[in-house]
Amino acid sequence: MTLAVPEKIIYEEQLYGGRAWSFVIRRGYTLRITDREGNANVSALFYNNDEKSERYNMPDTLKAQHIAFLTKGFVCYSDMGRILFSITEDTCGWHDTICGCSNARIVEQKYGQGSYQDLRNDFYRNGRDLFLIELAKWELEKKDLVPNLNLFSKVTVDDEGNMQFHTNNSVAGDFIDLRAEMDSLVVLNTCQHPMDPASEYSPKPVKLEIYESGPATESDPCITSREENLRGLINTEAYTCQCHQTGSGE
Repeated sequence: MTLAVPEKIIYEEQLYGGRAWSFVIRRGYTLRITDREGNANVSALFYNNDEKSERYNMPDTLKAQHIAFLTKGFVCYSDMGRILFSITEDTCGWHDTICGCSNARIVEQKYGQGSYQDLRNDFYRNGRDLFLIELAKWELEKKDLVPNLNLFSKVTVDDEGNMQFHTNNSVAGDFIDLRAEMDSLVVLNTCQHPMDPASEYSPKPVKLEIYESGPATESDPCITSREENLRGLINTEAYTCQCHQTGSGE
């Protein structure tokens, strides 16, 4: 499948495995995340940049759209019933919403200590600690952690409630496009998925690009995919309109 290359890329960065990143994506811009080598995992959190107590809500995102995972044509809801991001392109097809991120205990049990004293900059990192370090840059802390997305990772649940991690869900070159429907803070880390069966610590790198795309309209496939998404767009449009007027002094 050949997809158009964005013409208005305004930012580009390579994010190594086991690293964190945060950025404000303005309304009408899209963040493209590309798996560079295959088998990447990108744990992600989203916040309303103007009022960070409003943030990505996993239960509302799933219930409103009658889904258990995310892919192209769906959106990420906040806990205020507004849309933070829409998924406008996705070559991977399945992104985990239910498993959370790794922590220091999980990483040590699976891969050993891997301390800074022994490995220097290659020491073993975990998702929770990297989230907290990155959140602190925006005056956020433990209470601001919520259930995160795991982009490029696939976990299914059988009829008995057993979860299964699927290896090779993402191959080199797979990408996902996240279009901001309001000014949103994105916080990412590239630590391995907590259910990754790999026996070695081997987090994978990704490429980050931001490009101008314009915001959603009522005819956008992400909005028409569910009736609830139109209401979410209306709520978001009303909010962003008021924010613009307040910010411009009108």
